[in-house]
Amino acid sequence: MPKTYVLDTNVLLHNPEAMFSFEDNEVVIPFAVIEEIDNQKKRQDEIGRNARVVSQRLDELRSSGRLADGVNLPRGGKLRIELNHQENMVLPQGLDVRKHDNRILAVACNLRQECEAPVILVTKDLNLRVKADVVGIDAEDFFNDKVDYHQLYSGTAELHLSAAELDDFHGNGQLPLNGHGTAMPQQFFVIKNQDNPSQSALARHFQATLWPLVYGESVNWGIKALNQEQQFALELLLNDQIRVVSLVGRAGTGKTLLALAVGLEKIIEHNVYSRLLITRPVTPMGDDLGYLPGSKEDKLRPWMQPIYDNLEFLFRDCPEPFETLGHLMQRGVLEMEALTYIRGRSIPRQFIICDEAQNLSPHMIKTLITRVGEGTKIVFTGDPEQIDHPYLDASSNGLTYLVEKLKDQEIAGHVTLRKGERSRVAELGARLL
Repeated sequence: MPKTYVLDTNVLLHNPEAMFSFEDNEVVIPFAVIEEIDNQKKRQDEIGRNARVVSQRLDELRSSGRLADGVNLPRGGKLRIELNHQENMVLPQGLDVRKHDNRILAVACNLRQECEAPVILVTKDLNLRVKADVVGIDAEDFFNDKVDYHQLYSGTAELHLSAAELDDFHGNGQLPLNGHGTAMPQQFFVIKNQDNPSQSALARHFQATLWPLVYGESVNWGIKALNQEQQFALELLLNDQIRVVSLVGRAGTGKTLLALAVGLEKIIEHNVYSRLLITRPVTPMGDDLGYLPGSKEDKLRPWMQPIYDNLEFLFRDCPEPFETLGHLMQRGVLEMEALTYIRGRSIPRQFIICDEAQNLSPHMIKTLITRVGEGTKIVFTGDPEQIDHPYLDASSNGLTYLVEKLKDQEIAGHVTLRKGERSRVAELGARLL
């Protein structure tokens, strides 16, 4: 039996194409949602952009008929805009009917009384899902772009081989994977002797063959790997054939520091890329400080301070590290940019680092990765368990979405780093708190 899905505003602001994702079912958009979309359309960020796209999509659908009566959707199903049933609301006493959330809930309640088909409220608002449950309405999150974070591809695995096979790997410098299961391109393996687990080796899988690590023991800008996962990360960062790298891990695992060290090494020492471009989403943790004074660089400084901290550590042997950083920025070798200004650019032959990528939506990840020009490498770092964006979680953010979608591509690689190396205190906090 076809179902009726009532969409909340935040679903459309998260993904403007959500209205086309419900197959042959009916999609109902309450009129209160249109009002909220209209209130967001002038914002100069991703939410404002999504609000404008929603309005454009609905305007395009008007050519197929009157939206209040319902129109057919291109991928199946129907869409209609529903008024708020204010004359016969069935909400419990105490709920303010002037609030948009309650008006949306009222639409779902009245549709349930009018329709024989199941009515489901789709919202990313936890509290609205609780309210819906209280009044007996089925409610769920929008799952179309969700990834099971607990089953997220880690980029690493263990492989147990015989002593003879392990000797072949060391002697020949390679080992066909035939007969040992399947693996993703650029997946890493900890190979262990099945009879003596203390004998082991590290390997990278590529084209059905296991290869020894090439760069894992290297030193880049004074930084070397402190554990095997960091060795795997260096293997991805230093291999110029791998154009998209994602590093996931808790605070203190070395994601950003390794990426910065390799970026500086590749640009300044080896001249492989022309510029190190660093960007982060401007998403505050806690209360926003509002508008900041000064130039674009001055405004970006608070958001980029974690990057400056890492760069200061990397230039710790210089007499004046901040003067050195300023000189690199004046020369155009080092650039820090807000994601707001990335749209529309084409970025060739650069080493791009997107830090805190867990605060990006899948669409924002797509926007950034499609800016990559010829000869450019892009690195995404982040911790999906530390999300400050109001509409994202560990399963719906752009970083986990990227890992899942690109895991089977030869020019992309991923590693999940688990061991903290910042300090014993940082590791204790990340693990226990």
